[in-house]
Amino acid sequence: MKILYGVQATGNGHITRARAMNKQFQAMGADVDFLFSGRERSHFFDMEEFGDWRCHRGLTFYHEAGDLKIVRTVRNNNLFQFWQDVKGLSLEKYDIVLTDYEPITAWACRRAKRDCIGIGHQYAFNFDVPRRGDDMLASFIMRNFAPVNVSLGLHWHHFNQAILPPIAEVHESDEVSDPNKIVVYLGFEAVDEVIALLEPFENHLFVFYGPFPQYESRGHIQLKPLSREGFKHDLATAGGVICNAGFELSSEAIQLGKKLLIKPLKGQVEQLSNARALEELGLGMSMDELDPAQVKVWLDNWSAQRVVYPDVPKAIAQWVLQGDWKNADSRAELSLALWQQTLATGVKSFESNPTPPLEHAVKTQQATA
Repeated sequence: MKILYGVQATGNGHITRARAMNKQFQAMGADVDFLFSGRERSHFFDMEEFGDWRCHRGLTFYHEAGDLKIVRTVRNNNLFQFWQDVKGLSLEKYDIVLTDYEPITAWACRRAKRDCIGIGHQYAFNFDVPRRGDDMLASFIMRNFAPVNVSLGLHWHHFNQAILPPIAEVHESDEVSDPNKIVVYLGFEAVDEVIALLEPFENHLFVFYGPFPQYESRGHIQLKPLSREGFKHDLATAGGVICNAGFELSSEAIQLGKKLLIKPLKGQVEQLSNARALEELGLGMSMDELDPAQVKVWLDNWSAQRVVYPDVPKAIAQWVLQGDWKNADSRAELSLALWQQTLATGVKSFESNPTPPLEHAVKTQQATA
């Protein structure tokens, strides 16, 4: 099967999911071409596994010091170039197109009246999941940024809907985790403000990954440049994570049983909704500002919860290659099977909210397809 896979690259979480899916497709003999958009080609790293991948400007959101800038976003996106890329994307040689919230592939399929399967967290918002900061404009943008006619939404909990568990990489380590070691990844925040936030807590070691040219030690704060392997090691051996409210890193922290403190990007509905969902599920704590008082409460009092999700990439790849994409029953069965394999011992939100009946899942999926 020949597949075109579009990946939104404004955040590393989409790329992480693409890595997991690519591994499974390669193992199953599928031929996949990747298209990334949302950042400059020079800003990507460790991309060899994607072969001869393509890069387009696409559409992106602009932010500053933890705040989404709507006017700047509208002004700096080149809609003419975007539409030229949409029109210029040939789909003829592909059996199916997948998109992880990547707009060029999604709109090219809509223009050509081709099926497009959306795989990603944003597609979970087609269902009744926890929301915060939602309004008509935000809902319109989320629905139309990368529209698809078949969706596999991902979330930390099923919320009695036909959505799937996260695609969460697990980086186990034989080393013992240090409860006082905290990984910090706050890519939407000003570096100086993050350092000021961490300085008072000298009894903890903070490993802060960011736009640093080289490693630098500032006592109990280590500044590290972005590195996949380094980050995986530090995450596996840390006791907790402080990060923005993106989906993928939070999913990895939950899967590894790391305590989680998130700071959502202001004005970004997905991140605000993620913060609400994590708190409702008891899987993490959130702060709306870089607040030392909230950090202290979290460091002193918060206990980690662990949810072990099944091999979601393998299940999705098998489902895609079977080719029964529009069958609502098959999507609901996929959802049900994966949640039945999810282990959440001692997590009250999972114990009190049973796996959704297949009949309910089918009806929900049919209503939103």
